Amino acid sequence: MFKWAECFSYRRILVSLSLPIQRKASIGTTTRNISPRLVRVQIQKKKEIFHLKSCLSAREFRGDNKKGVGDKDGVIIVDHGSRRKESNLLLNDFVAMFRHKTGYPIVEPAHMELAEPSIKDAFDSCVQQGASRVIVSPYFLSPGRHWKQDIPSLTAEAAMEHPGVAYLITAPLGLHEQIVDVVNDRIKHCISHVAGDAEECAVCVGTGKCRLYHVES
Repeated sequence: MFKWAECFSYRRILVSLSLPIQRKASIGTTTRNISPRLVRVQIQKKKEIFHLKSCLSAREFRGDNKKGVGDKDGVIIVDHGSRRKESNLLLNDFVAMFRHKTGYPIVEPAHMELAEPSIKDAFDSCVQQGASRVIVSPYFLSPGRHWKQDIPSLTAEAAMEHPGVAYLITAPLGLHEQIVDVVNDRIKHCISHVAGDAEECAVCVGTGKCRLYHVES
C-alpha cells in the first residue's frame, strides 16, 4: 500500500484536499448538499492523481506485475556520486547486499554525477539484461532538487534510447521507522569503537574519523 506520508509535498496535498462537508452545489435550478461519501470519493481521486504525478515517471505505468518487482523489472539504486573512490564503492557493496537479500535478478548501481556508472549506463544495462520496466530508486534521504528535477531528467534522457521500456522513479528514503534503527545502530557502534570495544565500521574504516575530539579550554 502506498504511504502518502512518505511522498513529496504531502502537506501541500492535504491542504488542497481539505473540502468542507456541507458544501453547496448547483445542478440545473436545484441546489443540494454534497454528501460526506461524495467528498471522500473526490479526495481519493485527487490522491490517485497526486500519486501518479509525484511518484511515477512521465511515461504511462505499464506491465502486468504492478504490485511488486518481477523478473522483467530492472532496479537502479542511484546515489549522488563522489570524487572519492571509496564513497562510490560503498554503493556497489549496498547494491550487492540489496540484490542478495531481495533476490531481484536485475539490480544495478548508478551515480547521478561525478562518477560512473551513470544513470544512462545502468538503464542500458538493465535493458540489455531483459528488463521491460526500470525502477529507479534514489539512495537519498530527502526529496530535494535532485529527486524532483535532476534524476527524472537524466532518467528520461536515458529512456529515450529504449522505446517501449517503461520506467518509474520511487520516492527517496524519507521518513521511515527503520531509518531510526539504522541511525541508532550507527551511533551505538561508533560509541563502542571510541571506547575500544568495536572495530571501525565499513564506512569509517581506514579514515580515522571515528574518534573522540577534545576542545582545549
